[in-house]
Amino acid sequence: METALALIAGGFIGAVLGFVGAGGAMLSVPILMYGFGFDPKPATTAALAVVLLAALSGVIPKARKKQVLYRDAFVIWGIGSITNLGFSSIVDQIPDSVITTGFAGVLLLAGSSMLRPPKLDEHKRMPLPVLILMSLFIGTITGLFGIGGGFLAIPVLVLYFGTPQIVAAGTSLLIIAANSLTAFIGHRSQWGDVQWHIPILMGASAIVIAQVASQLAHKTSPVVLRKAFAYLLFAISIFTLIQTYL
Repeated sequence: METALALIAGGFIGAVLGFVGAGGAMLSVPILMYGFGFDPKPATTAALAVVLLAALSGVIPKARKKQVLYRDAFVIWGIGSITNLGFSSIVDQIPDSVITTGFAGVLLLAGSSMLRPPKLDEHKRMPLPVLILMSLFIGTITGLFGIGGGFLAIPVLVLYFGTPQIVAAGTSLLIIAANSLTAFIGHRSQWGDVQWHIPILMGASAIVIAQVASQLAHKTSPVVLRKAFAYLLFAISIFTLIQTYL
């Protein structure tokens, strides 16, 4: 039964990744906590493995189509690795309530960005200080909460580097993969607390379903999908806060 649930959960995560293009970790963490009884810190560590597998599977076909800009990706990853490694190395010392509260806050931010996506004007460049702050913030949420930060990476790529949106999506997957790997290494103190068969099954299922969903995504309304996913994130955020404080 646990195996079947892990495969179903991974399929759901893969469907969201394929149709929406983001949100794998934002679903992985609460599924692991409330569906499989993981504590918050092992859940974020396991979610990093799931997101890493899913992001790598997505970036390979993008790279073959030359829709990945490696320099841009590694600039954002390199700046963000400062906070990524810093917070992931001390995450075991942070109270669970702080982790879950911060995670809920990021879900609200991500949901709001889905409802009101930024206007990606390729003719207005993002200032360098904003690039640095955004990259550091992406590294922070990856290190602390196991979230890849794709919903922030794409606007950074378009507004600072002038990246076309279709290429920004592929480049964002590389950023997510690199950030997830960095944070996963930083979470090594948590490796022994994870029941690894569950995230591995989820990751494998997510990879397969994400590939199928991505082929069908053009047949669906992106606006409807973003709105539905935003409201789902709001619901998970509220549920997480209720579980934390009540």
